Amino acid sequence: MFHHVDARFCSNCGHAITRRIPPGDSRLRDCCDQCGAIHYVNPRPVVGTIPVWDDQVLLCLRAIEPRLGYWTLPAGFMEVGESTAQGARRETEEEACARIELGPLFTMIDVPGVEQLHIFFRARLLDLDFAAGAETQQVRLFSEADIPWEQIAFRTVATTLRLFFEDRARGRFGTHTSEITATLPRPRE
Repeated sequence: MFHHVDARFCSNCGHAITRRIPPGDSRLRDCCDQCGAIHYVNPRPVVGTIPVWDDQVLLCLRAIEPRLGYWTLPAGFMEVGESTAQGARRETEEEACARIELGPLFTMIDVPGVEQLHIFFRARLLDLDFAAGAETQQVRLFSEADIPWEQIAFRTVATTLRLFFEDRARGRFGTHTSEITATLPRPRE
């Protein structure tokens, strides 16, 4: 399993840490025997939107790793002090410079292998005044038939897009939860 923190020293006092099950707990934790700190590693929420204009969805071409040069929905890590909705709106503004009306929760996908939870909201673009943000090479509207499926950056994004188009074709949208347990092999460059 991927561990997002690979610390060998306590961030509180700098002393070496020990990996053990602390009293009253049931999981291995990074513990400092010097100051008593227990360093918990928790999942990191990723929040984003499915911005829609008529029958098209707005996608961003990534300008950063991971998955540089692949298409994604505007999304990123939630910040401390913001709600999931605020984070999704902020990420859409930062990555696509897009103004949206935020809709309801659409997908919530657990990705325990990378200690993340991906949350996407439906959204309506308020206008066509969008542009590439600092982490984006290009922003473009795609109809369902034109989605570059082989160039989608993340499985959570591909899953969200497929569910969105399926629900739209049915004429009613639901809220979807799922889990991605295995990682995909990296495409050959």
